[in-house]
Amino acid sequence: MTNTKIMKLSVIIPAYNEQATIYNILKKVSSVELIGGIQKELVVVNDCSGDGTEAELTRFRLENPDILINYQKHAVNRGKGAALRTGIQSATGDFIIVQDADLEYDPREFNILLQPILDGFADVVYGSRFVGGKPHRVLFFFHTIGNRFLTFLSNLLTNINISDMETCYKLFRSEIIKGINLKENRFGFEPEVTAKISRIPNIRIYEAGISYYGRTYAEGKKISWKDGFRAIYCIIKYNIFSR
Repeated sequence: MTNTKIMKLSVIIPAYNEQATIYNILKKVSSVELIGGIQKELVVVNDCSGDGTEAELTRFRLENPDILINYQKHAVNRGKGAALRTGIQSATGDFIIVQDADLEYDPREFNILLQPILDGFADVVYGSRFVGGKPHRVLFFFHTIGNRFLTFLSNLLTNINISDMETCYKLFRSEIIKGINLKENRFGFEPEVTAKISRIPNIRIYEAGISYYGRTYAEGKKISWKDGFRAIYCIIKYNIFSR
């Protein structure tokens, strides 16, 4: 009799002042049925939220006692990158994906990213907002230009050809992302991890088109122009000066 291992996807959810959306995103993630019989682990990292994020998380856990949540909490606000490191370190799944606590990305599309890995083609899959026929909310022109410039600069220095370096949806084989020494505390995670995975020998990076339901600043979007300049710094730092 052959024992077939049940694989698991760890969903890392960094949360900072996401009272309005954390309950709904947990509900959406937990309701997704993954292909191949893959199970889910929800890893929520509360980055010292000052609103009702923790109360909403507690409400969800009380109303859904059958859903196991790996809950981590920072005593001080350290930034998204630091929250992701905490989540990655505590994750126990075979695969790891990042899921923002807002509602900009659709967890039902996890399967789109899992497919190339399960088929044996990929080690890392980026979900691109700029390819494919999925719906995308029309928002800020200069954000789009900024994203495309950052992706272009990253591609220029990594010599890989992705269309959306700044995407939230990045799916990794667990041993790959756990083996990378990440340092960025804020939104520099995206260019840093892209630079570092691009240098792994024989790494197989794929991307797949996803939908995007972006937020305005009034709806809670947090990234700013300062983070764009930090991204440029990180692209140069981790591709040239800190290899």
